[in-house]
Amino acid sequence: MSSYSTTNTIPTTFLIISDTHNFAFTDFPTSPLYQPTPQADVLLHSGDLTSVGGLPSFRKALSMLSSITAELKLVIAGNHDLELDKTFWDTEVARPIPEDGPHDDRPDPEDHRKAVDLMTGDLAREAGVTYLTEGTHTFTLSTGATFKIWVSPYTPEYGDWAFSYKHNEDRYNPPGKGLPGTESIAINPIPDDVDIVMTHGPPKGIRDYCDGGNVGCPHLLQAMKKVRPMVHCFGHVHEGSGIEVVDWWALEKKEAKENEMLKKNVGVQRKNDAVQKGIEVEWTENPYPGCYEWRRGKQWRKGETTLAVNASIMNGAYQPTNAPWRIKVDLRRAS
Repeated sequence: MSSYSTTNTIPTTFLIISDTHNFAFTDFPTSPLYQPTPQADVLLHSGDLTSVGGLPSFRKALSMLSSITAELKLVIAGNHDLELDKTFWDTEVARPIPEDGPHDDRPDPEDHRKAVDLMTGDLAREAGVTYLTEGTHTFTLSTGATFKIWVSPYTPEYGDWAFSYKHNEDRYNPPGKGLPGTESIAINPIPDDVDIVMTHGPPKGIRDYCDGGNVGCPHLLQAMKKVRPMVHCFGHVHEGSGIEVVDWWALEKKEAKENEMLKKNVGVQRKNDAVQKGIEVEWTENPYPGCYEWRRGKQWRKGETTLAVNASIMNGAYQPTNAPWRIKVDLRRAS
């Protein structure tokens, strides 16, 4: 865990959004995400800029992001941003087209490169967007506030979408640190000293409930138990939009008690995973455009709690009915 003085910090405002899926302010003038957006030092976008990829859709997303005012705009892909995943796109290009199918629909092999160029080129720079790939990144703002963030666009496989991994594969923990019976494929495991984790999908049992149950990733939850960052933001499961305060000590105690009861062959009533796992479910009304305070030594207790933010602006019907989250945190001052 990183350490720094409680008096040597700088209040910093984050605007967190996810799953915008081709959203444009002009298309939805009554959406809770409206212009002008309130002040923020940092914008975080947790993926699914588009609905099914497409170069025009990436341009539209950059245009939307350009109209949000923030010194730093950090963006990752999601499973719907097809061309940004080279492995997925190469597979699509190589996929045989049925003889009676429309041959003009074959994917362009160059579209992966073109999409990455869009998200990292002149148009992105003009929009103030920094496109991040999986791994750890460190940023320092003009205020002197600095933070370390780990990001990943990957989610457990579901249908034929981009940035997926098999359910027994662990992208987040190094070998020997994951759940039993899983295979670590982590190229960039989440380090212990990050301030913020931004993933496209949720961890198991945290803001991940939908018609299919709790569909978050258990491997990601395993990593979060170890890392315990200040903030973990994500999207993917639209129905889970909202925040939770995760109390890691309460989680450990509840799991230990449950395991002891199971050893004694005592029946354990299982509710939904969020309740079962001892997570403090906070059905807090979103104060947007106001700020949710997550301040060091007040709301946030280092190494004990994490603010989990599902920032999907779309609901389950892909309508932008959810407001983004604007949070204020204390970041350490760069030395």
